[in-house]
Amino acid sequence: MIRSLSRWMFVLGCGITFWSMTASAQTVPDKVTFKTIDSGVAVMLGTETFTVLHTGTEWAKPFLAPVQAPGGTVITRAIGDPEDKDHPHHKGIWFSVDEVNDIKFWAEAGKILNVLTDVTEGNPGTIKLKNHWLGKDSLPVAVETTTISIFPSRLVIYDATFTPVVGKVTFDDTKEGLFGIRVATTMREKVGGIVTNAEGKKGTKECWGQPSKWVDYTGPVNGKNYGVAIMDHPANFRPSRYHVRDYGLFSVSPFGEGAYQNDKAKAKPFVLEPGQSLRLRYGLQVHAGDAVEGKVADGYELFLKATK
Repeated sequence: MIRSLSRWMFVLGCGITFWSMTASAQTVPDKVTFKTIDSGVAVMLGTETFTVLHTGTEWAKPFLAPVQAPGGTVITRAIGDPEDKDHPHHKGIWFSVDEVNDIKFWAEAGKILNVLTDVTEGNPGTIKLKNHWLGKDSLPVAVETTTISIFPSRLVIYDATFTPVVGKVTFDDTKEGLFGIRVATTMREKVGGIVTNAEGKKGTKECWGQPSKWVDYTGPVNGKNYGVAIMDHPANFRPSRYHVRDYGLFSVSPFGEGAYQNDKAKAKPFVLEPGQSLRLRYGLQVHAGDAVEGKVADGYELFLKATK
């Protein structure tokens, strides 16, 4: 059944054509399971598909899409959405950044090639990835080794480690990164969505470029409110800042000290020398209702507990 799913159905209509997107979750399952499909791995919560990891070579990077809230509502922008064609590189949930050895991986001018995927069912279910960040000669400049932990509560944790392959790897100062999601068009702040952070700031103007434990983006889909929160880990090498926009982009990155403060003098490029590694951890909580109803603060505590 899954293998018969047409690729154009996914691209043009992630909501109603995806095989179990209309399923309604009555209870939270006790574990996360997986199904292998042609383009990657489907993440299952009971009979409901939470999301799909796409790792095919036709894509410039691995990504999770579409992403489903409790009850079967898709809260990410459909790829190829005719109402919102800007930034085609914003696909579901993704992990990439520009200006890595001067290569724009975020903008998909560079390719992130998946070379290994291994899944383990459970609570959480885990997906282990090995991705090669390819240079201009199509050889890897860095290896990304990531464990994606997915809880039945729809908490997603990215635990990623970068290591150089040959020579140093420079992460330059840029706002285009690192761990992001593109929310559904109806959830955007510019049409009524609500953005808040853990420190009580409200709106994209107050939350953009600011460090925070978490930022939440909530808005309506099909007449009901749903949201997604992104969480920064206190053990990351520096506090990350949030790239959250009224048009639906929502991401977090430690690589833009100058860019996020609109001050080039504060830029702090990060250089990873041969033999070194860089570990980064981020959380993402999908929920119904707003940040309070969705218990984002509780999700953040689970994120910290799971990443000790």
